[in-house]
Amino acid sequence: MRIPTCFAQMARAALTGPVALAALGVLPALAQETAPEAAPADAAAPALNSGDTAWMLVSTALVLFMILPGLALFYGGLVRAKNILSVLMQCTMITAVVIVVWVLWGYSFAFGGGQSPFWGGFGKAFLAGVTPQSISGSIPEYVFICFQMTFACITPALIIGGFAERIKFSAVILFVVLWATFVYFPIAHMAWDSAGLFFNWGTMDFAGGTVVHINAGIAALVGAVMIGRRAGYGRDNMAPHALPLTLTGAGILWVGWFGFNAGSALAANGSAALAMINTFTATAGAVIAWSAIEKLVRGKASMLGGASGVVAGLVAVTPAAGFVGPVGAIVLGMIASAVAYYFVTVVKIRFGYDDSLDVFGIHGVAGIIGAIGTGVLASSSLGGVGYAEGVSMGAQVWTQFVAVAVTVVWCGVVSAILYKIVDLAVGLRPVPEAESQGLDITSHGEVAYHT
Repeated sequence: MRIPTCFAQMARAALTGPVALAALGVLPALAQETAPEAAPADAAAPALNSGDTAWMLVSTALVLFMILPGLALFYGGLVRAKNILSVLMQCTMITAVVIVVWVLWGYSFAFGGGQSPFWGGFGKAFLAGVTPQSISGSIPEYVFICFQMTFACITPALIIGGFAERIKFSAVILFVVLWATFVYFPIAHMAWDSAGLFFNWGTMDFAGGTVVHINAGIAALVGAVMIGRRAGYGRDNMAPHALPLTLTGAGILWVGWFGFNAGSALAANGSAALAMINTFTATAGAVIAWSAIEKLVRGKASMLGGASGVVAGLVAVTPAAGFVGPVGAIVLGMIASAVAYYFVTVVKIRFGYDDSLDVFGIHGVAGIIGAIGTGVLASSSLGGVGYAEGVSMGAQVWTQFVAVAVTVVWCGVVSAILYKIVDLAVGLRPVPEAESQGLDITSHGEVAYHT
């Protein structure tokens, strides 16, 4: 069976490159991309590893924990009190809907075994051919399906922060189904399937810089522009209503991100360990950078800034987690945090778009910095694992840049089309009276706080 993952890419690099990734625990056997029926008669069959399986079961649960309650609380605290339940409900329903879509056709579109560089085909629609005995690498295929399913769930959930407080619930759900189908699944296939476009370019994307964060950031920016600003934007007080909830959510995101990043090794090995320490160090560097900049610019380091730094660092290290060294991760987190701060505090104001919860400013921008920065900091001379044989830093950076550009264009164009389709079908925005009253009561018939 083909190993349709970023881990296969790492294993292939271990076989062809000058860097001994095997020392990190990467198993060269996983580099084989030939289907079982075409393998030599004396080739060893894939072997189930109970330690790897246990780690991946935990990692999968950790990524779900990132969404519910992590992301829901992080976003919920950032909106006004009259809209917190709408954000929580959107995160909940997006997760449920994408799980069903993933099982019916999403897994197949991403990892269905097709040879197209853009999508996986219908070969595993409705999980055809998958049984409890099916193995992906050293884990049951069902576990791999569930792990990748949580990535598919959290990515569209991230998008809603771009237009929070001003979109119909029905529009969110319809958009998510369409967006996952025509944007997320193809990009996931390109980046992580062995037939994928980015994969065969040699793009380094360990846990989803292009697939998750750039994708979500661009879709959120397009949505923020097309839906328009919140009523009263720039005039009314739109400060976060519960920053303790936001920090709680940020903390949960950080904890869950160890499953997100270290789990992307798909094994309990040295590669997972490298991703784990980088998830610590990049995030720490980003928090320090954001808070230091705030102190210099505003005179005070805010808790909201600290929480924003947490997310910026986590986003930046996502593509780099298994490729850069711990010190390089600190540098990457700091740079991404500084650039994200500039976009959130200067660029957004200058251009006047209402990215409600700074999805583009943090996820999109830090994702781009992380993806391109991976090409630099993966160099063995800078403490990284090095490049494939014959690949220079310049060539790798160019590969990273092109993959980012393709993601931005694909996501931007297709997302704009899908927003327009949803607007024609059900309308994107609630009536002004409903938006003014708050989406909690007008969309869901309940309020979070009783006075």
